[in-house]
Amino acid sequence: MTFHGMSAAERLRWDARYATGAAPQAPSRVLTALSRLLPRRGRALDVAGGAGRHAIWMARRGLRVTVADISPEGLALARARAAAAGVRLRALTLDLDRAPIPRGPWDLIVVYHYLQRRVWTQLPRLLARNGTLVIIHPTTRNLERHSIPQRRHLLKEGEMSRLVTGLAVVRFDEGWTTEGRHEAVLVARYT
Repeated sequence: MTFHGMSAAERLRWDARYATGAAPQAPSRVLTALSRLLPRRGRALDVAGGAGRHAIWMARRGLRVTVADISPEGLALARARAAAAGVRLRALTLDLDRAPIPRGPWDLIVVYHYLQRRVWTQLPRLLARNGTLVIIHPTTRNLERHSIPQRRHLLKEGEMSRLVTGLAVVRFDEGWTTEGRHEAVLVARYT
């Protein structure tokens, strides 16, 4: 996860984590369960995609994927894993606290466990016609079972639906997921 207001020390911590190669490789079951709602062709953007587990999954589905993250180590791991999987990714080292989001139009944008409210509000205008936005993020109820992420990195219950506007909601859920977190899950389309 990459978070708003990230300090240099936190960035270095993510680089160190990715340098060990310990980042998950399999895509989130919450994301893969949405498969039938997501496009299989076109351009996709994985926002704060780290070591590329979701980007690789999207590329295997037939999308041309760009993964953007603040960690050069995470992106190096993403490129290596993509090569091993026989898919191609475009990797961009990008601090979304300071730099603009990569320009669209995007047929699919995936945001998994990255809370930057300013970025979220900009995503709808980057979608192509019929483009799909997916955001999956833990809420404050997650603290009932887990001590991390800390409250400042969590959504308030019901907050996601107020942050992302101007799109047709295909699916919106908040609850305990198969992965054991209390998450808000949004799938929305630009029509």
